[in-house]
Amino acid sequence: MTPAIQWYPGHIAKAEKALQEQLKRVDVVLEVRDARVPLATQHPQISQWIAGKEHILVINRVDMVSKTARTQWETWLRDQGQIPYFTNAQEGKGVAGIAKAAQVAGQQMNQRRRDRGMRPRAVRAVVIGFPNVGKSALINRLVKKKVVESARKPGVTRQLRWIRITDDLELLDAPGILPALLKDQEAALKLAICDDIGQAAYDNQRIASSLVELFKTLDGQTEEATYLAALDQRYDLAAFDMTGETYLQQLANLRYQGDRERAARTLLRDYRVGYLGQLPLEWPD
Repeated sequence: MTPAIQWYPGHIAKAEKALQEQLKRVDVVLEVRDARVPLATQHPQISQWIAGKEHILVINRVDMVSKTARTQWETWLRDQGQIPYFTNAQEGKGVAGIAKAAQVAGQQMNQRRRDRGMRPRAVRAVVIGFPNVGKSALINRLVKKKVVESARKPGVTRQLRWIRITDDLELLDAPGILPALLKDQEAALKLAICDDIGQAAYDNQRIASSLVELFKTLDGQTEEATYLAALDQRYDLAAFDMTGETYLQQLANLRYQGDRERAARTLLRDYRVGYLGQLPLEWPD
């Protein structure tokens, strides 16, 4: 049986090589993740790439998850020794804190240069993360003008380029980087549901069915995490006694004259734009 999600390692390997070449010149790494799936959007090689560099963890799309989820993730990440910065880059919320953190990290870097008898220079930062987690929107907010294309779809940024934010800070805009091999198919499903990988990698009907199954697993995670109620309220169709496949077929029959593809696209779109509510697909252990 073929994996549910697959993509093309050749393109990824080329992009990774270009990124690693530029990372040698970088002082600060801004790692952007999706608040709905903060673990699935952690690149497995990130710790190797950022070794010896200042690391700023940005959890974007915080508007897409509940306050309870945000609080639980903040506590969990801090327990892991990480300081998360929560942002809604589309609206600019939380971005000032990122700029300040990058500036502080840069000051520390320049102090080390002075200590070694070297002259201070502009801090070089890079924004990295999976496709469509909001990197371009974050950069535009940091620069305070539209300097990179930003859209809610993967693959808008195609090449590496440096952008000067201030006299003291330069930023490298990198394309979304996927692992060449993603062995964790559960994580891959979540990326597909959130549209954090290219559409060519998956089948809408399979992913929409998986979304319903995941909702069944997550239902009741907290008092406000009413995943199944969200489906019932939106489509007037209860899911608790159906498989994901059956639910998709019933939804297609009820609304789209049996068109499963249309039902799948609707279900995925409604989740991605927040019509089903602020429902993360991952919670801390």
